[in-house]
Amino acid sequence: MSKMTLELEGDTGVVVTRHFAAPPEAVFRAHFEPEFVRQWMLGPEGWTMPTCINEQRVGGKIRYEWANGEGQGFYLTGEILELDPPRRSVHVERMHLPDPTPDNRIETTFTPDGDGTLMVMRMSLPDAATRTAMLETGMEHGMEDSYVRLEGILATA
Repeated sequence: MSKMTLELEGDTGVVVTRHFAAPPEAVFRAHFEPEFVRQWMLGPEGWTMPTCINEQRVGGKIRYEWANGEGQGFYLTGEILELDPPRRSVHVERMHLPDPTPDNRIETTFTPDGDGTLMVMRMSLPDAATRTAMLETGMEHGMEDSYVRLEGILATA
């Protein structure tokens, strides 16, 4: 599996799966260390992440801010609920567009898989309307662009 898959689960869930040709330790670090996150978690071309805070501990805060160079931007805040490096993380996040969205609970696992890592991200949204609104933002395309970028970073690390 080389491409990202996105599946709906029940009325409020989204499951994103992707294989990376790198060990779980490297993929986990790339998801949590700001020096890596701000290089790949950018969505479509032209976006940057001027602010990237990820306090890598239970109770730690998350804040990512994106800008497109044309005066547009948004940000995300969250907290880390569980952390088991390099196997699993659970956090809650909310997008600010500009008002905060309801909490999105995200559990991500990083499992050894052949010559790489199978990443499974399970999102639990508060209701079907919130999930629909999130998917209508073009999230799937932005995630795949970001993961292609991450794959390139992991290949050169």
